[in-house]
Amino acid sequence: MTHKGLKPLALLVLIAPVFAACVPTVRVEVAPISIYAKLDHDVRISLDEDAKALVQQNPNLF
Repeated sequence: MTHKGLKPLALLVLIAPVFAACVPTVRVEVAPISIYAKLDHDVRISLDEDAKALVQQNPNLF
């Protein structure tokens, strides 16, 4: 390589870390959400009603 060929290469080597340090970072953070739900109560009522209906339809089931 000649002296003229080394200048652009040296300039590239010196400028490359500057561009590497300027990488934008996007960070998305979501706060935790507390959800309190009682689903078992509704399920038990639905199963109770279904069981009563089955027993009424088939009294000799049990």
